[in-house]
Formats: sequence, C-alpha cells, structure tokens
Amino acid sequence: MEIQLNGGTVAEKVDWARERLEKVVTVSSVFCQNEMIDVIGVTKGRGMKGVTSRWHAKKLPRKTHKGLRKVACIGAWHPARVAYSIARAGQKGYHHRTELNKKIYRIGQAVQVQDGKVIRNNASTNYDTTEKTITPLGGFPHYGEVNNDFIMLKGCVVGTKKRVLTLRKSLLVHTSRKATEPIELKFIDTTSKFGYGRFQTAQEKKSFMGPLKKDRLQKLPEPQEEEVV
Repeated sequence: MEIQLNGGTVAEKVDWARERLEKVVTVSSVFCQNEMIDVIGVTKGRGMKGVTSRWHAKKLPRKTHKGLRKVACIGAWHPARVAYSIARAGQKGYHHRTELNKKIYRIGQAVQVQDGKVIRNNASTNYDTTEKTITPLGGFPHYGEVNNDFIMLKGCVVGTKKRVLTLRKSLLVHTSRKATEPIELKFIDTTSKFGYGRFQTAQEKKSFMGPLKKDRLQKLPEPQEEEVV
C-alpha cells in the first residue's frame, strides 16, 4: 500500500520520508479528536448480478415471456446502439469508493504495561468508569481482538473485515455545527456481538453466572495411577 506525500518541494518530501523510515507513525500524530476525515476503500464484492439487484430496476409482470427480472426496452431502433445509461447486468460490488466527512469519535491507545501492570481501559469514559477494552466479549466477529491503537468513526466504512482502508484529511473547510461540535462519549457497549449479549466484561459475567463446570474440573486434583507390584 502506497501513501502519497503532499506539500513542500520534492527535496523536503524525501527528507521527511527518510526521517520516518522504518519508524512507527501513530494515528494520534496524524489525526485528532472530533476531526472530519475521508475514508477510501473497496466495497464488498457481490459478483455477477442482474439489473434488478444491480440497478434496482422494477420487476416486470408475472406472466412476462422469458423472465421478469429484466429491462423491457433497452432503447429505440435509432440510434442503433445501446446507451450507457441503460441498466445492464454485470459486476456488482468490489468498487473503489471514497466516503467523505466521517467524524472521529475516539482515538484509543493500545493495551500497554505501566509499572508492571497491564492497562486495559481504552473503552472507559468519564460516565462509565468500568475498566474494559474496546474488544467486546468473544472478540469482534471475523476479526478478533484489538490490542493496538484504534480509531472510532461515526457510521460505517466500506469493505469487508480486515480490508485495508486509506484515511485522508478532509479537503474541505468545515464550518457547520455538526462538524465542529466536540463529542464526549458517555458509554461504549462491549457486550458480545455473536448473540444477544448482556455482560460488559468477563468479570461481570463470571459474577452473575457463578463457577462453571469447566472451572470446577480444573480445580479437581488429577487421579494418581496406582502402581501394580
């Protein structure tokens, strides 16, 4: 993945890149809280699709000859060619897209060790002081655990899980109230995303459910084998 450098002369760009060669560039050094950014990526691929799914063309009546998920007329006799604006079957999804104006709600720090103690509170807020990580119980579906720095955006982003995205500074000057207002999150839900989750942390689940069978089996002493003389 390549990222373009903007601003300054060619020599200044080369010097900037040489200073940061093989060094970690954190997301907090590029973006900041409450900033509006653009997200560039490739959408989910859906393969070959017809006009009803691809362009949401209206279905024809039930008794239509040779199918009804079609376009009834693809153009007049003359001009003797199909216009580009006519809905046709073809590839749906896996397209390069740029989504504008995504607001940054939080820039979280990775799980870190301070004074010999593991710090796991990057999902806590001033209103919810429970020590918990951004990873929900059981992990994110089709992804796993988030142990590095993360960025939380408003809304969704394009593509499947684990697909590479490009985050870009906005090219516009934002003056609206929605873009400039400060955001302070009160609560971040970390329940399980695999079902109807109800517990925020593993400790909360353990205190409610009590000791499980597998926990009791781990505490039982292993049976000793008797020696046959």
